[in-house]
Amino acid sequence: MQIGGAKQKTDMKRIEVLLFVSELADLLEAGMTLGQALQALASQGEEMSAQRFVCQDLCDRIVRGESFSDACAHHPKTFPPLFSNMLRAGEASGAMIEVLRRLGEHYERDDNMRGKIKSALTYPVIVLVFGVVAVIVALVWIIPKFQKVFDSLGASLPLMTQILITMSQSLIEYGWLMAIGVALAVIWFRKWRTTQSGMRRIDTWKLKAPLIKGIVASGAYSSLAYTLKTLLTNGVNVLQALKICEETCGNAVIGDALKTARQRVTDGTTISGPLASSGVFPRMMTDMLAIGEQAGDMASSLEHIGRRYQKDMDRNIAAFTNALEPILIVAIAVAVGFVAIAILQAVLQVSSSLG
Repeated sequence: MQIGGAKQKTDMKRIEVLLFVSELADLLEAGMTLGQALQALASQGEEMSAQRFVCQDLCDRIVRGESFSDACAHHPKTFPPLFSNMLRAGEASGAMIEVLRRLGEHYERDDNMRGKIKSALTYPVIVLVFGVVAVIVALVWIIPKFQKVFDSLGASLPLMTQILITMSQSLIEYGWLMAIGVALAVIWFRKWRTTQSGMRRIDTWKLKAPLIKGIVASGAYSSLAYTLKTLLTNGVNVLQALKICEETCGNAVIGDALKTARQRVTDGTTISGPLASSGVFPRMMTDMLAIGEQAGDMASSLEHIGRRYQKDMDRNIAAFTNALEPILIVAIAVAVGFVAIAILQAVLQVSSSLG
């Protein structure tokens, strides 16, 4: 949205939503009405910030007679279905402040989980980028200089050196075509992964790929357990809770399993059986869920499941980092070593022929 020559931000980031629900709960607990609290939060935001735009729009909609949950539903990119449905349950039960607190806990827990995964990937990505850049620099600038020296001496070169020079010439002459090809491949991949078949294939690969499958699966199970617990605790019915989890789980394979389970479940029946028969969820998870259903304490079982798989995710992240670092170091060492050995072989052979 363009306002006065400046671009108006209309969607809040996850961290901004976390701060929003925490501050809104504090203001409501201090005795403010919902409209007053939203107006106060709107005045805190910067001129063109998303917080000011969203809070002001929510306030205007409430003044016009809409409920808070319906007003939030008009901003689906900022407030996902989980948010609106929990607010609707809070409005019905009169526990709005408690619902906002639980939403804050949910967003904070989810943000911590995402942060751990990103931090685990940061160092390997940096190492990989520097290694690729070093090899490209060697092929484009260093190898051509050695080639001129070898050509002027007229000596025959070893096979490794010839391969290296061919790679260098190909990169210099056709590098722009390679760059265009890579760019087109990236564009195609980004479009393909948004399709149903693309998402399903990628998410299937994530759950099977070595090193990362433990992180992806444990993170998904933990997030699912916490989300389902939050929804059921706040009065959302089982079918609606499963539908929201299906839309927010972030994995097409797990989403399909939840959809199938939802179709086999009616209100008041167990959900552990359909989830177990899907073959997607681990036996321990569905067994713990069944125990909670039998004891009539689903929230406690889901809390235990969430904690257990969050610990599993932490262990898998540590194992991933410990395994990936030496793999990348060896791969980069092989690439750089190939360049160094190829040059050294040529230098020794030329020196021997000159002698």
